[in-house]
Amino acid sequence: MRHIPRTTAALAAVLAAGIALAGCSAGSSGASDRSVEIQQAPQAVDGSGVSMEDGAVATPEDQALVITGTVTITAEDPIAAAEKATAIALAAGGRVDARTEYAPRDGDAGSATLTLRIPAAAVEDVRGRFTELGSVDETDFETVSVGERQRDLDSRITTLRTSIARYTTWLADADTTADLIALESAISDRQSELESLEAQQRALADQVAMSTITVTLRSEALAPPPEGPTSFWEGLVAGWNAFAGFWAAVAVGLGVALPWLVLLVIVTAVVVVLARRAGRATPVPAPAVRPASGDDAPA
Repeated sequence: MRHIPRTTAALAAVLAAGIALAGCSAGSSGASDRSVEIQQAPQAVDGSGVSMEDGAVATPEDQALVITGTVTITAEDPIAAAEKATAIALAAGGRVDARTEYAPRDGDAGSATLTLRIPAAAVEDVRGRFTELGSVDETDFETVSVGERQRDLDSRITTLRTSIARYTTWLADADTTADLIALESAISDRQSELESLEAQQRALADQVAMSTITVTLRSEALAPPPEGPTSFWEGLVAGWNAFAGFWAAVAVGLGVALPWLVLLVIVTAVVVVLARRAGRATPVPAPAVRPASGDDAPA
């Protein structure tokens, strides 16, 4: 038997041990890869698709804002002003989602209500141009941050897509009918949830990109009445004006009714005089004479 040097034998033993350890490591890595990927916590994703590590703070650029507003305008011709508002929205790259118009009637010039979708970057410019439509009576704008909700949707969608891809891979390798049914059911459930989240993501992205402004256009006749007095002196002046107005109205009423009162007095006097004369001219009837009976006749 050929003698093998001691050094060569030791080197061969070391190589064999290294190969065995590498094989075990690869096997354990492949076995645990599935559980690691499934159990890995999803990272937050911002609106641009860039992942954010745990503990990272969102910068103002990462925050998504939804802007909504209402504007009330008094215009000489609300219908024409609605046409101009539509042109302003289209020029800014927006659109008109809804438009309602009421024709002039009862002395007013009509009214109109528009729902405008304006790019978020152009809201302030469009808001400034509303003064071209008439007198701006009231504006109310609200800004809501939805960056956290948007990042949550992105993260959940990414996780579901990864899960569906993984289950699809397992489905191709399934050996039993029970495994096929379980995997198909899991894929179907995740696909339904993914479609729902994607619809929410699209709607939220549209709200962020296009702000919603409701514009109400009305004529002067439909404008609200002026506010009442807000101080003692204003109340005193208002009370005095009301007092003077009341007696002025009474005087006007007496002036209007005076001719009719005079006529009524004259007619009443004539009726009384005629009634008295008629009473004097009526003759008084003579008393009736009773004929004498047989007993009263002289013998």
